[in-house]
Amino acid sequence: MALIITDDCINCDVCEPECPNEAIFEGDDIYEIEPDKCTECVGHYDEPQCQLVCPVDCIPLDPAHEETKEQLQAKYEALTA
Repeated sequence: MALIITDDCINCDVCEPECPNEAIFEGDDIYEIEPDKCTECVGHYDEPQCQLVCPVDCIPLDPAHEETKEQLQAKYEALTA
C-alpha cells in the first residue's frame, strides 16, 4: 500500500528529504505523495522513513492504493532499474 499525507500536515518539510524514491512533493496546500513512486521504503529501509520523522503522525497507509510487500518490492525494482 502506498502512503498518503492527510490534512493534518503542518508543512514542516521533514518528510520530503527522507523519501528515497522522491515520491513526496510540495502540493498546493500540504505535502503529497505520488503513489506510483511510494514503496513504503521497501527495498531501502525496514519501515517508512517519512512516518518516522513526521511530528504530527499524518502519514497513514492509503486505502486507495493497496499493495502487497511483493508488489512494493517489484515497484522498487522498477524504480531503481
